[in-house]
Amino acid sequence: MIYMFITNEPDMAQYAWESGVNRIFVDMEWMGKYERQGFLDTHMALSTSDDVGAIRKRLPDAEIMTRINPVHPESYMEIDASIEAGTDLIMLPMFNTADEVEKVIRLIDGRVRLCLLLETPQALTRIDDILEYSAGIDEIHLGLNDLHLGMGLDFMFELLSGGIVEYAARKIQQHDIRFGFGGVARVGRKDAVPAKLILGEHIRLHSEMVILSRAFRMGINDVTELKSKINLPNEIKRLDECLDGFRKSSQKQLEDNRRKLVIAVRNFLSSKREALTV
Repeated sequence: MIYMFITNEPDMAQYAWESGVNRIFVDMEWMGKYERQGFLDTHMALSTSDDVGAIRKRLPDAEIMTRINPVHPESYMEIDASIEAGTDLIMLPMFNTADEVEKVIRLIDGRVRLCLLLETPQALTRIDDILEYSAGIDEIHLGLNDLHLGMGLDFMFELLSGGIVEYAARKIQQHDIRFGFGGVARVGRKDAVPAKLILGEHIRLHSEMVILSRAFRMGINDVTELKSKINLPNEIKRLDECLDGFRKSSQKQLEDNRRKLVIAVRNFLSSKREALTV
């Protein structure tokens, strides 16, 4: 499993890399993001290609992925600057059409790998057209936050319980493209949908990527402070152990885990709706 850790700080990136994270995620996306997600507790980018360069200098052997802005007239400048700074992958967010994907493939021109962040209902609906460009697509990650907002849903894990993630996974995997979805919190937390249930779905659906959620940062930007409050190597180990357990599970056990996830999502939605009627 590829664990992706979002940061633009070399010290934090080094700690994450040495703790077992296998991809550093530098987020340069800002266009339209606050308008879409400003009311959510989600990451908001303040990064540039200079941050990519600083992390590359600190960690010459690390795998770095850079999320650029959605396609716009100066996309070529963002892509070129990120590649020159040392990124290994470009992530394209908020695309709606196959034409946008084809344009970015042309701009990258084989210099680095491309990861699509599929997070709009339009892109999901047009997934077959987009996959016609599979030769230039290395990975596809489903972004549950924006996708559930775009679909007018109440909870991002409805996409998982309702079968949308599985639908997309099967389409993508027919083209031998690496697939992943969403983020995961720390194992053992009392979340509405516990990390263990989500990790079981990653195994059942043959997902290979996940973003480590804000729970792994706790809103802390100082490495010394973070180390005093969370043992990141141990948290990564707990993720690995949980995934290994599911890899050894039978199909029936994986289906049982899915049923528990569906119930957890239903219970969360029920409690949310009850709270709104009080």
